[in-house]
Amino acid sequence: MSLGSTGLHRVLAPAGVLPQAAQRLDTRPELAADEVRVDVARLNLDAASLHQLITKHEGDGAAVKAEVLDIVATRGKMQNPVTGSGGMLTGSVAEVGPRSPLGLRVGDQIATLVSLTLTPLVITDGLNDWNGLSEQVPCQGYAILFGRSIAAVLPDDLPTSLALAVMDVCGAPALTARVVGGYVDRGLRPTVCVIGAAGKSGSLSLAAATQAGAGRTVAVVPVQREADLLDDVHLADMIALADARDPVALATAVSAAGGPAHVTVVCVDVPGCEGGAILSTEQGGTVIFFSMATSFSAAALGAEGLACDVTMLVGNGYVPGHADYALELLRNHAGVRRLFEARLASEAAG
Repeated sequence: MSLGSTGLHRVLAPAGVLPQAAQRLDTRPELAADEVRVDVARLNLDAASLHQLITKHEGDGAAVKAEVLDIVATRGKMQNPVTGSGGMLTGSVAEVGPRSPLGLRVGDQIATLVSLTLTPLVITDGLNDWNGLSEQVPCQGYAILFGRSIAAVLPDDLPTSLALAVMDVCGAPALTARVVGGYVDRGLRPTVCVIGAAGKSGSLSLAAATQAGAGRTVAVVPVQREADLLDDVHLADMIALADARDPVALATAVSAAGGPAHVTVVCVDVPGCEGGAILSTEQGGTVIFFSMATSFSAAALGAEGLACDVTMLVGNGYVPGHADYALELLRNHAGVRRLFEARLASEAAG
């Protein structure tokens, strides 16, 4: 595959970087031979990004909306300047370049499985139908996919909003299953701790860990309401209440629930959770960081300073077959689906 397939020709500044690292992208609608243009129907903002914007603007949805519009207009993509993260989108394929390798056809209803931080994007409706506070953003405009982009046709048996919510985090359960499966293959059914377990990526990761053969699952949530939700759907063997930003409290809670864990999966959308995740993991264990709020320097230096011999993995959002795998988890686990549907209903209610 050529370097052109990576979207280098769309980078306006600075020269020589890939689209994700660019400050500004070329959003012209005319396609290169391997590109695809998508008429956008909905954006799904990354949880860490939305949390940062809402906190910054003190819950003022109009101000959040204005900043998102400004980011996209200025940079030609949606990339939060603080968290560095973006999200993904759904839409209809409008045009396919003659040498596109993605296998898409005009009219296909798709979800992009690559970040908005590298996707050329134009918004044409001013986000008039968005309240500025929900992760899912009704949107009109267009986006450009490259030859090395990833997209999936939306399933017919699930509402678009539900499928989008699952696909937004589908890398998390797939990598969790791979890591847990590796332990099982070596003869150990690991204890798996999921921090932020009531959220989208957390609940799917719990289900994936169980399906892959975990011996025990520990769900960590910050408030009793989330603990009650998880208890109702029977996703975890043990549920622990702890603030993930308090390393001693987190490690103590995980230990009381059967830890330390062989595998710790971090799915929270706030910064400052690295030390607690490391302390909650046994020597020789594995920590998977899925949150875009993670400071990887804090994780690396924190582990060194604590003399913790742990393997730390960056969840990069892509594992072959990840979208289909996550959708099947949702279909096969009624509890996971209930959590997702409750979250979407809450967002819709404002």
